[in-house]
Amino acid sequence: MRIGLLTDGGYPYATGESRLWCDRLVRGLPQHEFDLFALSRSAHQEDQGWVRLPHQVSRVRTAPLWTPEDGTLRGSGERGLLARLVTGGEQSYGRRERRRFSACLTALATAICTPDEAGTEAGTGPGAELFAEGLYGLAELARECGGLHLALRSETTVRILEAACRAHGTGRTVQSATVPDHLAFAAELERALRPLSLDWYDQESLGAVDLCHAASGGAAALPGLLAKRFFGVPLLVTEHGVPLRAHFLAASDAPTPYGAPVRALLAGFHGRLATEVYRQAAIVTPGNTHVRRWQQRCGADPAKQRTVYPGMAAERFGPVGEDAERFGTAGEADGAGGPDTLVWVGRIEPAKDLIALLHAFAEVRRAEPGARLRIFGAPAPGEEGATHLAHCKALAAQLFPDEATGAHTEGVSPVTFEEIGGPEIPDLAEAYGAGGVIVLSSVVEGFPVSLVEAMFCGRATVSTDVGAVVEVIGGTGLVVPPRNPKALADACVALLRDPARRARLGAAARARALELFTVEQNLAAFRGIYLELMSHTPVRREADTVDAHGAPLPFATPPEARLLGHWTQPGAHLLPPPDPDAPVGVAAVPSWAAVPGARLPDRPGEPEPQHAREPEPEGVCAVAAGPAGDGDA
Repeated sequence: MRIGLLTDGGYPYATGESRLWCDRLVRGLPQHEFDLFALSRSAHQEDQGWVRLPHQVSRVRTAPLWTPEDGTLRGSGERGLLARLVTGGEQSYGRRERRRFSACLTALATAICTPDEAGTEAGTGPGAELFAEGLYGLAELARECGGLHLALRSETTVRILEAACRAHGTGRTVQSATVPDHLAFAAELERALRPLSLDWYDQESLGAVDLCHAASGGAAALPGLLAKRFFGVPLLVTEHGVPLRAHFLAASDAPTPYGAPVRALLAGFHGRLATEVYRQAAIVTPGNTHVRRWQQRCGADPAKQRTVYPGMAAERFGPVGEDAERFGTAGEADGAGGPDTLVWVGRIEPAKDLIALLHAFAEVRRAEPGARLRIFGAPAPGEEGATHLAHCKALAAQLFPDEATGAHTEGVSPVTFEEIGGPEIPDLAEAYGAGGVIVLSSVVEGFPVSLVEAMFCGRATVSTDVGAVVEVIGGTGLVVPPRNPKALADACVALLRDPARRARLGAAARARALELFTVEQNLAAFRGIYLELMSHTPVRREADTVDAHGAPLPFATPPEARLLGHWTQPGAHLLPPPDPDAPVGVAAVPSWAAVPGARLPDRPGEPEPQHAREPEPEGVCAVAAGPAGDGDA
């Protein structure tokens, strides 16, 4: 079957969160054909280029979401702005199109600004229907007129948003929005709805696929919604994180954060969009139970959900895990770290809470003076990441001054900040093998990839109870509350003092990871889901048999489909003996074959049928049917 893979800021670009997962999915299902529809997020991402695509990828369509708005606001002459508005396809809006645009945007803005009544389940209230009416109305208008870029940046859009914010039933936060807030939200709304203006919605693009698989919710799922709306293509949505939660965090952590009214409007839009995506999707596959609960809160039907853990390459960590099993105690055989070493692996950013880890390690040093802490990771990109790394190093130098073993020896700090790729730690597996206990101290976490990697290496873990940590660990490690250095220190000391317990937990963790989190498990799950969706949806559509002008395509329907049976002519054992009096070159025709609607004899020697009734109409049923009482079905 042909799969339309929808991505947002990931595959096939060389950078992005979904790059590895999508590449493994495409390469692991060679029996299917994939068409990629990718949205890029930055100029830097496009400059990095694409990964090498396998032969299963037949074509790639891309569109940028990072570019500035197309064009600028035009003059406000006597005919008004929208009368002069030119869309992306250079086709002017007429009076009817202007009215349609205003009506659809008013419905969309009303649904965003007006929350549902208390106790209403997500997706069941009038707001969900109003949002769908406005969204699909704008999509149809964009498809007919060539785009909505300038229309969504117009003065009319700002006035509609202002009227919707001040309407009866909206909250106080939305009602307090000012003109700058309306302008800011209009700009964000135009960026979020840019997928509606793409040229992907025809019989040769999304109309030609059998299934749309969105690698995330939000903008990536919008083309899938329209493919289902216009062509009836089923939609499959996979989410390893929570896009709605990510939007909340991004709005609050932005360099110039929006005010409360804009954040409330953005939350209303993304919440309504998530509800519509879950309602229209045939199957939703969350990456863990944490994501599954968020989806249900946004209106996802539990009957449509299938939890599919992201697959990871276990062979990368095989040697370290096998060494842990061979020696029995994790870290005993590692000369670089040893069993008294704690290891932290990840990106150095505030959400990982290295500050709490350093304070916890101070407690660990009081109980175990020989303990060490090795931190492997690079700072988050940008000045903020470098500043946070410098702050962590300064705190470590303050808490753990260099310790010298003698009067003439150089002091060494028990805490080190290292990067993977040097001669001592050449790869990620060696980093996990450099200690006896792996620590995760995050305050915000989705699917903890570093914990799964540590489990593949057979290491005991101590982690905070955030995101899907408890689900991933499953009793094979110690879990403590976040932002609690004392509890984190106590758990680390308990494992450092008990080598046998470390060995048991490490072996159990490796067995659990090999059972649940491998690439093979992930591919097997999606192979079955694809077949399940296709069993309920016919693959052949009108787009497969006609061209863009509606004319039949040659050879679109195979000739075998017109045959009346499995054979094109009777077998040799059914042919009558040749007539010696027949002219040369003229084949003899049996008597039962000369009668219209006659039935072929089933076995050699069977008497020819007596045609005592009217002949049946031509077709398969006419051949299969015979005289009543002859015993044939």
